Amino acid sequence: MEISKKEHWEKVFATKAETEVSWYQKNPETSLQLINSCGVSKDAKIIDIGGGDSYLIDSLVELGYTNLFLLDISEKAIERSKARLGTKAENVTFIVSDILDFETTEKFDIWHDRASFHFLTNETDISKYATIVSSALPTSGNFILGTFSDEGPLKCSGLEITQYSVDKIATTFEETFEMENCFTEDHATPFETTQNFIFCHFKKQ
Repeated sequence: MEISKKEHWEKVFATKAETEVSWYQKNPETSLQLINSCGVSKDAKIIDIGGGDSYLIDSLVELGYTNLFLLDISEKAIERSKARLGTKAENVTFIVSDILDFETTEKFDIWHDRASFHFLTNETDISKYATIVSSALPTSGNFILGTFSDEGPLKCSGLEITQYSVDKIATTFEETFEMENCFTEDHATPFETTQNFIFCHFKKQ
């Protein structure tokens, strides 16, 4: 019997250590550089989509950001992040949700996603994601996206993914976003392999 997306991710985070997953990254340097380039204040609202137990939130806390949000479909991933942060978690709002079910009245200054978008594999879900991110950002809000390039893997964590070129990703979000910057980068996994990502910074129009 096919398991649900949530069941899949709960199992991953229940059975694998942080260094046993391909996306592990102790120092999320590229994401931090892109967030810094936005020039927002330390009390800006920043949300990390599909951040799970990644170290981006830890790094942002250490840098003095005080209005952080972390969304993940896996409650176990959120629990791991909370446990690691300890008392530092007081400046973080944790949200357990499938991104496609996410509803909010918040307007974020920065929306960051290095983890979830490439798992959307049909046009309906991809279009819905674009609508959700657009509605959650004010005019001139920042959308930072890291996703698998057309030279990246075909699967991740056993699941099919969607690959992107610069043109394809620009077209996906062209209705409400203007691309500020886009580049590719190799991510070194804990398994001594590489995954090619495309990182883009958009501004809400």
